[in-house]
Amino acid sequence: MSKNSLGTKKNLTVAGKDYEIFDISAVEGAANLPFSLKVLLENLLRTEDGANITADHIKALAQWDPSVEPDTEIQFTPARVVMQDFTGVPCVVDLATMREAIVDLGGDPSKVNPLAPAELVIDHSVIADVFGTKDSFEQNTDIEYERNRERYRFLRWGQGAFDEFKVVPPGTGIVHQVNIEYLARVVMTRTVNGVLRAYPDTVVGTDSHTTMVNGLGVLGWGVGGIEAEAALLGQPVSMLIPRVVGFKLSGELPVGTTATDMALTITEMLRKHGVVGKFVEFYGPGVVSVPMANRTTIGNMSPEYGSTCAIFPIDEETLRYLRLTGRSDDQVALVEQYAKAQGMWHDPSVSPRFSENIELDLSTVVSSIAGPKRPQDRISLTASKSSFEKILPTYFSDKTGKEAYSVNVGAKATTIKNGDVVIASITSCTNTSNPSVMIGAALLAKKAVEKGLTSKPWVKTTLAPGSKVVTDYYDRADLTKYMEALGFNLVGYGCVTCIGNSGPLPIEISKAVNENDLAVTAVLSGNRNFEGRISPDVKMNYLASPPLVVAYALAGTMDHDFENDSLGNDKDGNPVLLKDIWPSAQEIQTVIDSSISSEMFKKDYATVFDGDHRWKSLDTPTGKTFEWDPKSTYVRKPPYFEGMPAEPKPVTDITGARILAILGDSVTTDHISPAGNIKADSPAGKYLEANGVDRKDFNSYGSRRGNHEVMIRGTFANIRLKNLLLDGVEGSFTKNFLANGEQTTIYDASVAYQAAGVGLIILAGKEYGSGSSRDWAAKGTALLGVRAVIAESFERIHRSNLIGMGVLPLQFTNGANAQSLGLKGDETFSITGVTALNDGGIPKEVTVAAGDKTFTAKVRIDTPGEADYYRHGGIMQYVLRQLRG
Repeated sequence: MSKNSLGTKKNLTVAGKDYEIFDISAVEGAANLPFSLKVLLENLLRTEDGANITADHIKALAQWDPSVEPDTEIQFTPARVVMQDFTGVPCVVDLATMREAIVDLGGDPSKVNPLAPAELVIDHSVIADVFGTKDSFEQNTDIEYERNRERYRFLRWGQGAFDEFKVVPPGTGIVHQVNIEYLARVVMTRTVNGVLRAYPDTVVGTDSHTTMVNGLGVLGWGVGGIEAEAALLGQPVSMLIPRVVGFKLSGELPVGTTATDMALTITEMLRKHGVVGKFVEFYGPGVVSVPMANRTTIGNMSPEYGSTCAIFPIDEETLRYLRLTGRSDDQVALVEQYAKAQGMWHDPSVSPRFSENIELDLSTVVSSIAGPKRPQDRISLTASKSSFEKILPTYFSDKTGKEAYSVNVGAKATTIKNGDVVIASITSCTNTSNPSVMIGAALLAKKAVEKGLTSKPWVKTTLAPGSKVVTDYYDRADLTKYMEALGFNLVGYGCVTCIGNSGPLPIEISKAVNENDLAVTAVLSGNRNFEGRISPDVKMNYLASPPLVVAYALAGTMDHDFENDSLGNDKDGNPVLLKDIWPSAQEIQTVIDSSISSEMFKKDYATVFDGDHRWKSLDTPTGKTFEWDPKSTYVRKPPYFEGMPAEPKPVTDITGARILAILGDSVTTDHISPAGNIKADSPAGKYLEANGVDRKDFNSYGSRRGNHEVMIRGTFANIRLKNLLLDGVEGSFTKNFLANGEQTTIYDASVAYQAAGVGLIILAGKEYGSGSSRDWAAKGTALLGVRAVIAESFERIHRSNLIGMGVLPLQFTNGANAQSLGLKGDETFSITGVTALNDGGIPKEVTVAAGDKTFTAKVRIDTPGEADYYRHGGIMQYVLRQLRG
């Protein structure tokens, strides 16, 4: 219950119903805050308790000085939590384990229960095993259930065992799409002490692209599963009052450009500007011209430029979208009147105060792609061929063949060579939410088919929309047949290619690629193109809009100039250029107007939690605690709480530690904890084989995140990982310095070090842990015995997750790194000064001794809340002790 020390409670009446609200305008200084900080301010007013959240915190936020570096910690309490199954399964596993652990500590298991709405969407498990056929979707869904039955039974148990926890079954859509189309409230309501209260919808999600909902004016961002668990259990998110970067938009997109082009341009600009750990907020006259689908695309890409969020304020476009997607008239009215009453309604003529400013004239945006391994590496489409020709040789090895190799795909004889596009996938949350680019892709396909063009036979073509609404409007517009004519048959409603579930390439193609070490490519309409993520057979990955994905399927190669090179000949033998089949903006809009209606959304979401016959027929366990199956290779009880004392032990310095890996710049959470294929000869593969799992049933790392035994063995298992302890070796390997530096797997080295009682350290470069909000990247690191990570810089979520698992994040100072300090990795390390945490403060620096070298490192525990988590050995241990009382 809020103390309401500033007297901000008031009544708001909408459609004859009274709501209690906390009036931010009653707080001095609030009027000129950015929209995002107004949302945070309301959050503090509503959760003020006089201890963790005080009037001083509220005033510090209201009187925020954008020119000052943030130093005030606040506690943000999100209204709800959203999850996907890859990250959600381990979250529910942890909650189930906590229920047992709290009993061991003498507590009440019912206290381990969500205190806020929690919704999980199963969207990451479908794999494009089957493609290019009319029954691809049904076959892939059948296979998905066969592979994941254990996991799905477990999630259904959780839905019954935990209050306020709902599951959206497989085959429905992508979590972020379901979030914006259905789950997001924009303004929440809840009865508190008998009074109906209205307040801004805020959310944290176990997926970094939770920021997609920022386009709707919902403040939220991705967190690791361990942080999400704490939020579910009523723990606020500890954060510093952020810096807010104002991004002014003016002008309108030129004809022929797409939301993807705009998002890639903004990604490039903001990554160059530097927004890691900051809020980004869009304002200005250009906002009005940005449709909701484009706003959510931009919000979605927030992790790619590194910001905490990327938010648009509430305006008429917000209301239009809510009506389109079937929200009730009363809800739309509440959103409008609440936003206006709180000063949260967008006024394009007003420029709030911001920490920093950046501006984009939308009329300067050009058609673009990004790659071959980072989303911020934008390439103008006109320069795509020359850029590719320049970079292609850098992917050759001594084994790479330079000719075209004959292969048979089905009954067709064809060839495969360097630069060929072997995957063209319309996939992921980023673009499959956007009718303009999805209909644009289908109209381009229609024109191509009418000209007599076909996709090249070596291209694996897949269509994985964000929701069922997409296939509804394809059918209504009679465009499905054209997509299927080019091989873009529905393979599933889910992340698919973008998460690494692209499925196997045709056997002959895969064989030719691997035998000749060919540098082939994937083109996808996603937001992630990191090395080794999309397919183990593919070295280079490019992000593109859905229409360009279709175009690249027609071209069949990245070595293509769309301005001058023909995509093929029409029925009369005339060459066809991209401009000849590119649909106009008017053509796209005409189809949108005639084929999309709010009734579609109402129909598809009316039974969103029910599932199909497969879901309903699952044999589901019951009970408040889960019956663990000791033979399960999917869901196992993790060891986090084994032997945990009721009170935390004092923090100790680190002595006698060894280096497990030295890593370079831009090491992503995909490098640390891959989501895709499990190789048979890897430690995880050997574990599964030893437990009676056939290779065909290995599934993916992502699907097995409920089994810590697989995930420990899969940590640092990316096939493209480069451990600088080794020369020219890629993959999950290191040196064991207890065995004279012999080469071994990272997992086997960890086992040897832990058996000898030796702590481990990771050395890394810039942007360590960028990418997905993958809690297993931190969990696996901790379970390998890593005590500290020393990096040049961290991405926000991973740094937080490391602390949440009791791993100390440290940062090199004064521009130093492992190389400049002359660290070879064979040294024995000691880190002193950590024990200062026992005094209740946070040391700014610690001293690191490495062999005969000594240097200082900055302690990246940034808030008192994070310090508490570290002292307790992790966030789950902290929460469990708090719940026990």
